Amino acid sequence: MGRMFPKFLTLLLAVLFVAACGQSESEKRRQSSKRRMQLLREDSAALKIAVMPTIDCLPLFVARECHLFDSLGADIRLKMFTAQMDCDTALVGGSVEGCMTDLVRAERMIEKGTPLLYVTSTNAYWQLYSNRMARIRKLNQLDDKMLAMTRYSATDLLADVVIDSAKLKSERLFRIQVNDVHIRLHMLQNNEIDAVLLSEPQATVARLQHHQLLLDSRSLPVQLGVMAFRENAIKDTVRHRQLEVLKNAYNLACDSLKRYGVGRYRDCIVKYCKINASQADSLPRDIQFSRISAPSPSEIERARKWLKQ
Repeated sequence: MGRMFPKFLTLLLAVLFVAACGQSESEKRRQSSKRRMQLLREDSAALKIAVMPTIDCLPLFVARECHLFDSLGADIRLKMFTAQMDCDTALVGGSVEGCMTDLVRAERMIEKGTPLLYVTSTNAYWQLYSNRMARIRKLNQLDDKMLAMTRYSATDLLADVVIDSAKLKSERLFRIQVNDVHIRLHMLQNNEIDAVLLSEPQATVARLQHHQLLLDSRSLPVQLGVMAFRENAIKDTVRHRQLEVLKNAYNLACDSLKRYGVGRYRDCIVKYCKINASQADSLPRDIQFSRISAPSPSEIERARKWLKQ
């Protein structure tokens, strides 16, 4: 009997240990579930903006990295996507309240039944590069070639500009839909496409790799970049206040970029745009960022007319 007691005690301790572990794991799961619910509530209450790894979003990246949103007293979160179509889907679906987009895509969303408020135009621009291996030096040499772009977007409109300028037949320029900006650049780098329309900083990467620049949208009378919000998502007092904080932070970031230039924020560009430091240092130094300013009625009308064609 005396010899059995230590065995019984050992067994009892083992049972208690297993029970304690079970309770601990159960408690951990409960706490984890509670934490997830808290994070979901906080995310729901925050003002969320869909952004891309492109330079037109830099004022928002700077505002975030410099903690301007926090210091001005609002929970504003950036949701990163690599395809404009995914940004717009998030906006229409309600997982974000606003997004960085272009007027063509925005007007199409409105046309499809999602009322939008334009908060500001942006400095977004696009450059058309031909593959260096294709030996395309002029726009008219794009006849019977493949161009990577996104349908119903600024790049689609610019493809029409190319066709008109080069006097090509529309069906002779093959528009290949490649929504992800990284994939579009990789296709150019891997000689899988004849030409691509790129925004910054992907355009600078193409230039550094000696691909041929054929068209710069800054040479055209168009300004299509825009930040848009769903109208029904910003009607209440809390959302209105968050939007005002966003505007103030955006303006402060633009002021800083104007004062110090994009070079001051190289690390920020590397982090959000997924390029290396050398590529970030090679960005054009004349990139300008304007304070909050609504897009012009003529630009909005241009996008509407193009969509109706």
